[in-house]
Amino acid sequence: MYSLEDLLHLMNRLRDPQYGCPWDIKQTYASIVPHTLEEAYEVADAIERGDFDHLQGELGDLLFQVVYYSQLAREEGRFEFAGVVDGITRKLIRRHPHVFPTGDLYAPLNVPQLNEEQVKARWEQIKAEERAQKSDAPEQLSLLDDVPSALPSLSRAAKLQKRASQVGFDWPNALPVVDNVREELDEVLEAMADNDTAAIADEVGDLLFAAVNLARHLKVDPETALRGANAKFERRFRFIEQALRETHRPMEDCTLEDLDALWGEAKRQEKNVSNCG
Repeated sequence: MYSLEDLLHLMNRLRDPQYGCPWDIKQTYASIVPHTLEEAYEVADAIERGDFDHLQGELGDLLFQVVYYSQLAREEGRFEFAGVVDGITRKLIRRHPHVFPTGDLYAPLNVPQLNEEQVKARWEQIKAEERAQKSDAPEQLSLLDDVPSALPSLSRAAKLQKRASQVGFDWPNALPVVDNVREELDEVLEAMADNDTAAIADEVGDLLFAAVNLARHLKVDPETALRGANAKFERRFRFIEQALRETHRPMEDCTLEDLDALWGEAKRQEKNVSNCG
């Protein structure tokens, strides 16, 4: 079987200025980013669908993205793939003192184990210390400094809220958040009544942010939940399309009541399948 060294060699050949691949030669960090995001989502999609037959291949595609960035950095004299491996290994040893108290990766596993909450608290403390060490002005640090702006908006909202909650800027439980969601919905309705386009967009954003906060309090990942809702919508809409094909009826000729009835049938069939399962 080919090894990681073979993959690194392949990457080097692809970028060879004279004999490499023309497409690969012209790529930059920025031009690869969309491919990296796509590959990460394909990994997530395979896991969510339980498609483990293809997960290995998707993970390979994602690994290749790391190899690609490392090759670009090596060509510029910035770092190499070995440095990436060394860096992440050192970071994870440092952030798991409850497993590696001496910093020795191969020390015997005989240290007292912490519970999950203690581990999370220690993890956040270590991350805060790392942020302070990286900053040129630690006194001006914000808890929100290293929340990536490129994250999907739902995931970033949840991460911003989680960071703020670390210093007590949070509701004590989910019920006040439910009230906040209702308040934000009322504000959307007010903006709609005023027919204020800018205000509507602003208030819808607040409503979405509040909904993410509710999901966080209920320990639901909002990005995963919305992907599930998208899949459910797609499944039911395809059911409607297929039902209309079987009766030779164009969807455009159906009333909203007709389509809603088929939507209800799709829901009932899903419920029956779920109950049988």
